[in-house]
Amino acid sequence: MHIVEFVGRLLLSALFLIEGLGKISMREDVIMYMEDYGVPGILFFPAIILEILFPLILIAGYKTKLIASIMALFTFTVAIIFHTDFTEGMQVMLFLKDIAIAGGFMIIIAHGPGKISLDHYLKSKKE
Repeated sequence: MHIVEFVGRLLLSALFLIEGLGKISMREDVIMYMEDYGVPGILFFPAIILEILFPLILIAGYKTKLIASIMALFTFTVAIIFHTDFTEGMQVMLFLKDIAIAGGFMIIIAHGPGKISLDHYLKSKKE
């Protein structure tokens, strides 16, 4: 089962990595989209760092509960800000996707990273 915990972290993280890397090449469009929803464009850079760096840390399983908490909060916030126009079917789907992803992060928060993680390795070295 330990591999399942690792693969779960990997799959949750892959979405953010791919999206974050893709947004870099579309910076101006993404900033305009953010600003259309009242989000300052200056937050583009912290969002990109969060979408690229934090998933890598999560995959490694380092500070897993903290990183998963931040990612859950980020994902839930994105759902609330960008995907609450429920008159559009696609927005409903994107909202539900983000809520489900936040739920996946919450499971990681509750259960931890498992044995295939830096957290487990570092904990075992202390004992």
